[in-house]
Amino acid sequence: MPKKQQPSSDPKLQARRVLKALKELYPDAECALVHDGPFQLLAATILSAQCTDVRVNLVTPRLFARFPDARSLAEADRAEVEELIRSTGFFRAKAKNLQAMAARLQQEHGGQVPRDLELLTALAGVGRKTANVVLGTAFGLATGVVVDTHVKRLAGRLGLTTRKTPEQIETDLMAVVPRSEWVEFSHRLIHHGRKLCVARKPHCSQCPLEPFCPKIGVRSSQ
Repeated sequence: MPKKQQPSSDPKLQARRVLKALKELYPDAECALVHDGPFQLLAATILSAQCTDVRVNLVTPRLFARFPDARSLAEADRAEVEELIRSTGFFRAKAKNLQAMAARLQQEHGGQVPRDLELLTALAGVGRKTANVVLGTAFGLATGVVVDTHVKRLAGRLGLTTRKTPEQIETDLMAVVPRSEWVEFSHRLIHHGRKLCVARKPHCSQCPLEPFCPKIGVRSSQ
């Protein structure tokens, strides 16, 4: 374990330390949702709401085999779509959003996923987080920082923000993380949240970030 350092009260310095450690720990981190192209990533990200990426990756192969593009999904039988995605939870609402999203893509964008934040968030089931995932991963466009449950938890635990809503946390992270790092930073923080800095019992003794982590909200016994 590296030499103990004091956590910095300067969010930018703390962010630099976190970035350096995460780069070394997860040099090749990427989106955990298995996909082939922007349309599949968009659909998979919509399905990932209130669901694990592992579950989504079990569901999408059959879904995309049946409905590989916007036109086929928009014209699909709703009951079949619901059955294919049932195990992801909230399957009726998700099926409705998927088909509305696909229909609008077909009608307004020639079936293609737009490379624009406002156009993406105008689609059914697509919020800022989903749009950031698609733009960053599919197109390499850093429009913001993806704030999922892992990023939200770790950003507070590591002292990068004191705020609570995803929108506020994203604003704080965008202020201390260089734009060139936004996309990979989210992937790496998500990986870290799954592998070491888990919610209830983080593996602090195994964590390279431990020397400068303030462990905000972590019980001292951990």
